[in-house]
Amino acid sequence: MPKIINKIIKLLIISDFFLNSGWGLMGPVFAIFIVKNITVGNFSEAAKVAGFASLFFWITKSILQIPIGHYLDKNHGERDDFWFMVVGTFMMVFVPLGYIFSTQPWHIYLLQIFYAVSAAINFPSWAAIFTRHIDKGSEAMEWSTHSTFLGIAAGVAGGIGGVAVSTFGFNAVFIFVSIFTVVSGFLLLVIKDDISFKNKKIIRVPMERTII
Repeated sequence: MPKIINKIIKLLIISDFFLNSGWGLMGPVFAIFIVKNITVGNFSEAAKVAGFASLFFWITKSILQIPIGHYLDKNHGERDDFWFMVVGTFMMVFVPLGYIFSTQPWHIYLLQIFYAVSAAINFPSWAAIFTRHIDKGSEAMEWSTHSTFLGIAAGVAGGIGGVAVSTFGFNAVFIFVSIFTVVSGFLLLVIKDDISFKNKKIIRVPMERTII
């Protein structure tokens, strides 16, 4: 990662890398999991479940993001932004663990709604802190670095996901997803002392931009 990127931005990118690496493992095999464990070989029903699972996630996340973002903007200081980001990340940990015990479509739907609430809490707060602490004059480079790391995470995890399921099984992969999400959450805690809790306008970017 380029030296010119400050500590906060680096940790946000690395945290997102682990988060997307974990969830990327599940991407190519989630529909197969539904066929095998939820609809028990009924492909037609599995397609419906997968479709509604996506619907519940995106509709819930889309409805909640704007009011949450509005709430975060109204409050002074980055304390709310930081803890929303951390709490949202750790909430996601429970979703793949819930899949292990799922046997009915409505189990999947409830988990997708919970996942959507978690993501709606995490994304506006993460984006606010990232935007506020981005290095002036390096906006395009730092956003592209974030996009590149996420692309690598999704690509590599997608390739490994299928192999991991065939080797270790679905439950093991779901546990891996949770572990990666936990790592992502703990990485966010590293920047706790670098966040301005009292004023959103005071940006506490480290003076020395060393490699993490």
